[in-house]
Amino acid sequence: MNSKEYLANEAERLYVYDCNTVDEIAEKINISSKTVCRWKDKYNWDSKKKSYLRTRQCFHEELYEFARKLMKDISSDMDSGEKIDPGRMYAFCRIIPMFTKVKDYEDIVAKKEKKETQKGLTPELIAQIEEEVLGITQNNDNEKE
Repeated sequence: MNSKEYLANEAERLYVYDCNTVDEIAEKINISSKTVCRWKDKYNWDSKKKSYLRTRQCFHEELYEFARKLMKDISSDMDSGEKIDPGRMYAFCRIIPMFTKVKDYEDIVAKKEKKETQKGLTPELIAQIEEEVLGITQNNDNEKE
């Protein structure tokens, strides 16, 4: 694998799995944003990312459904007076705390996805343009003369 292929694979990983923006990737691996955009289009990173996010975001639902089935089996054993298998009870007790961890992870990924799709000028960007391009500095009311 040559260095160009390595960089393209690393950029893809950063985009698809780590949810970095094109500009963040360009800065991290020290290449132009234009090159990253070409690779993104050429190798269809958007569809790969959507597919990956779908699998990540559905995991908490699968985990929840599995826990419900396990809980239902344990409950039916308790109701019928049968001895409860300690392994099933242990597994159920270990799964419960995982719900919040999985859900928190999925929320972070969803926020990054939303942040990436925002378009237009934000107040922060306008202030940055005014300061860096136009040379207009913001006056703070709290500053004393």
